[in-house]
Amino acid sequence: MALNRDFIGRTFPPTEPYEVNRVKIREFADAIGDPNPLYRDQDAAKAAGYPDVIAPPTFPIVVAFGDVGFADPDLGLNYAMVVHGEQRFEYTRPLRAGDVVTCTTTITEIKSIGSNEKLTLETDVRSVEGELICKSYNAIVERGA
Repeated sequence: MALNRDFIGRTFPPTEPYEVNRVKIREFADAIGDPNPLYRDQDAAKAAGYPDVIAPPTFPIVVAFGDVGFADPDLGLNYAMVVHGEQRFEYTRPLRAGDVVTCTTTITEIKSIGSNEKLTLETDVRSVEGELICKSYNAIVERGA
């Protein structure tokens, strides 16, 4: 079944605040196999000009979705049939330990590709003070819709 095109342009409420910390950054860096000392060593991060360790560029995926309405039956998404299509990030500054962030997601496109449905999302990752840290662009595909 086709996804509900009325959801195009819908912006979902911000996620609950998420505190980025050194442990989560290190665990994420370990999970992706990146030994960069900027993700692990506060002294190395400070020597590079950062106030604390920074997160790997793909770290916002940890917080970017939250509850973006996938469970809304009116959207018509069968999450069991979803695969990740693409992902990219545009940064204003690195995400770093001590940041407390929220994410606001907008559905920017829904289109059919053969028997699949592609859902494109844009997410603003902001500090709780409102500073834009990065934008996440993501596409998910519902197979066999």
